[in-house]
Amino acid sequence: MVALLRALAGSGLLIATTVLAQAADPVKLRVADSFPKGHYLVKLILEPWMEEVTKRTNGAVTFEHYPAQQLGKATDMLKLTQTGVADIGYVAPAYTSDKMPVSEVAMLPGAFEHSCQGTLAYWKLARNGVIAEQDYTANNIRLLLAVSLPQYRIFTVKHPVKDVGDVTGLKLRSTGGAQDLTLRAIGSVPVRMAAPDAYESLSRGTMDGLLFPLESVVAYGADKLVKYATDGVGFGSFIVSYSISDSAWKKLTPEIQKAMTDVADEIIPSACKSVQKSDDETKKSLEAAGTRFETLSPEVTVKFKDLMKGVAKTWSEGLDARSKRGSDALKEFDAAIAAIPAK
Repeated sequence: MVALLRALAGSGLLIATTVLAQAADPVKLRVADSFPKGHYLVKLILEPWMEEVTKRTNGAVTFEHYPAQQLGKATDMLKLTQTGVADIGYVAPAYTSDKMPVSEVAMLPGAFEHSCQGTLAYWKLARNGVIAEQDYTANNIRLLLAVSLPQYRIFTVKHPVKDVGDVTGLKLRSTGGAQDLTLRAIGSVPVRMAAPDAYESLSRGTMDGLLFPLESVVAYGADKLVKYATDGVGFGSFIVSYSISDSAWKKLTPEIQKAMTDVADEIIPSACKSVQKSDDETKKSLEAAGTRFETLSPEVTVKFKDLMKGVAKTWSEGLDARSKRGSDALKEFDAAIAAIPAK
């Protein structure tokens, strides 16, 4: 009889525990970014990741996505994530180059040829390297997703860029930091602003053009304004990354943490291929719509590359002077790129 009561008591405890587990509400995380609704990067990276993490955790975690700066400006995403306004934020290092300067090693001109080269190198070093230590650990955030955009081009409204003299004095949109150095090196005037603000500035004529990736030209409506684009020279890149604060991360169960990490590791290598493919397809559609792509001659290409040759050194030495280990980051990144095929 005693044994039976003990068994029933044990069963009761098991049933109660199961009921409590089933009744527990799932963890709901707010995800914020500045991308317009339906942006290709959200479709290629963020949405598949959120869906698969929810599926793999059997609904133990769900996500509420706030696009188009609904929770705050792109330039404020680091602070919004650190303070818990957003649990996961689109923390683009270029928009917070004063806080995350080392990440710009992946945004230097000509640093890589294919999106996957830049993506996989950054993904590795931002989790275990100088970038991880100085840009993430120091800011109490953890990288969840990242992709390097294909090389940036110069887009202009009034005149095509056929030679280096054509960019002299042009006011071009920049994300700041390394892109500012790049534009100054070729003789242009950088106008620092986040992507969502570029259309209005361009339409008012306060800028002559953009330093932009192809897809963003379309996503932010600038394709209705620009008429010309360069082709054949890479003027830098941009890191798109989502991060979570350390405090929010520590509140998650080990199972949820593992699901988030595993799914990212699975998605990112294929996502960067899709990003590069999308870039090629967008070029064709823009050409069909009337945007003229100027393929720079070999001589002009050499001129631009010569002008930009010292940007990486200037950038790294500038960080070294601030004790930010720019040269170490450049060495690590170059080594990582060399180990990854261009295609």
